[in-house]
Amino acid sequence: MALRTAPAPPIRPVDRGLRLVVRAVVPEAEDVVSLRLAAPDGRDLPRWWPGSHLDVLLPSGRRRQYSLCGDPGDRTSYRIAVRRLPAGAGGSREIHDAVAAGDELTVTGPRNAFPFLARERYRFVAGGIGITPILPMVRAAHRAGADWTLVYAGRSRASLAFLGELADLPAERVIVRTDDEHGAPSGADLLAGVEPGTAVYCCGPAPMLDAVRGAFPDGATLHFERFAPAPITDGRPFEVDLARTGVVLPVPADRSALDVIREAVPEVAYSCRQGFCGTCRVGLLAGDADERAVSDAADDGLLICVSRASGGRLTLDL
Repeated sequence: MALRTAPAPPIRPVDRGLRLVVRAVVPEAEDVVSLRLAAPDGRDLPRWWPGSHLDVLLPSGRRRQYSLCGDPGDRTSYRIAVRRLPAGAGGSREIHDAVAAGDELTVTGPRNAFPFLARERYRFVAGGIGITPILPMVRAAHRAGADWTLVYAGRSRASLAFLGELADLPAERVIVRTDDEHGAPSGADLLAGVEPGTAVYCCGPAPMLDAVRGAFPDGATLHFERFAPAPITDGRPFEVDLARTGVVLPVPADRSALDVIREAVPEVAYSCRQGFCGTCRVGLLAGDADERAVSDAADDGLLICVSRASGGRLTLDL
């Protein structure tokens, strides 16, 4: 039987900008801090549901997406958690090194690219910082009286955030598996005991998602979120013509236009690299585009992180 992957709903762009103050920065695990964000005047914040995230504008001008990992019932504040990535593009290092309690940040949202749907039975699979969207889902399933289990994997217990909060849930439903104690888990380890009709929600690094997809049982449904773009497996080579400079760049079948353009124009704006935030939107001047955005954020342009050419060349307003 083919893998049943839940269809992704359209993600509507949220233009609601909020200026929030950082009320607290809390160490949660090795290289993980959480930020509690609130309105400066203490007013209630917009509602959100499990799976939602914020677009956060950092002081440097970088824009990054972070899952909400607090309590959706708490309208007084939002909580996000960030793992420092030494080899990342700089957003996580900036939050760890340059953002402190009392600072103000501009955020957009909340919006939901990973919706939590009502089901009778769940398996939650979280790898490392992938616990952030999963934690509110676990709480919601528990409050609803659903049959659920969580498998939470990572390098070591010291690297896993929110273990103290998970300890308040039934111990028999929470399985913590660390590489230093058991080795890296296989897909079969992560999905052990999953029955037909189970909704599996998974968030973690790419190898974990690949393992889950490879071992997925018949009769269950997979919902997942990536923190990095999926590999391009169905692309065709094309060219992008940067109209402002006349430079023409070849885009190989297995690379995105964004990655190629950034080598020539390092300052080009980007964020999610998955086709929903709209940060990399540029004007399309000529050519037929294969638009692969998963949101409406490209209504007046092209998201170069995911979109490709239907023909041989795209001329862009760059």
